[in-house]
Amino acid sequence: MLNIFKKTSPLQNLYKKHEQLLKNAHQLSKINRSLSDQKYAEAEEILNKIKAAEGK
Repeated sequence: MLNIFKKTSPLQNLYKKHEQLLKNAHQLSKINRSLSDQKYAEAEEILNKIKAAEGK
């Protein structure tokens, strides 16, 4: 069954964004460590938002 019309929750969007940032940070760790650290910091901010949303 197709879920074309099913909307994702804001929490699911945050999880996807967090996962993508961690993947990018891992890829960048091989090339540019400072950019990798930036991406990791962004992922930590997203994780804090997720924890805050789940805590409500």
